[in-house]
Amino acid sequence: MWFDFGIFLAACFVAGSTGGLFPPGAWYANLRKPRWTPPNWVFPITWITLYLLMSFAGAKLAARHDAGTALALWSLQIVLNALWTPVFFGLQKIKLGLYVITALWGAVALCVVVFGSLDWMIGAAFAPYLLWVTIAALLNLSVYRLNPQA
Repeated sequence: MWFDFGIFLAACFVAGSTGGLFPPGAWYANLRKPRWTPPNWVFPITWITLYLLMSFAGAKLAARHDAGTALALWSLQIVLNALWTPVFFGLQKIKLGLYVITALWGAVALCVVVFGSLDWMIGAAFAPYLLWVTIAALLNLSVYRLNPQA
């Protein structure tokens, strides 16, 4: 299981590395944001925690013989996860970012349901991720509405 965990963790950190390649920068700092925007220090702590939980879930799925669809969903969500940052921060496309994060939310929600049907612990490991993507999607939507010109 530890080897599989390491593979899934590597996938998560590859996806997460897009934050280093496409940092928020001055463009994002100058956008109007809602008052409830989390402080910057919350993001790395949250993502490290989520990536550990996502890797745990992936490793548990990899050990199952009946997890083909679940592993495909895990793959879909990590691709969408990796795509959002370059779209939102790299291309500075807030509306397109909203489409990507909506698709990500749907993929993560499906993961929670499908994973939970196989093993409640695996589904529970993705629940905080769904909560965070919900917050991120609402933040993306709020930034879009507050910055119609961007």
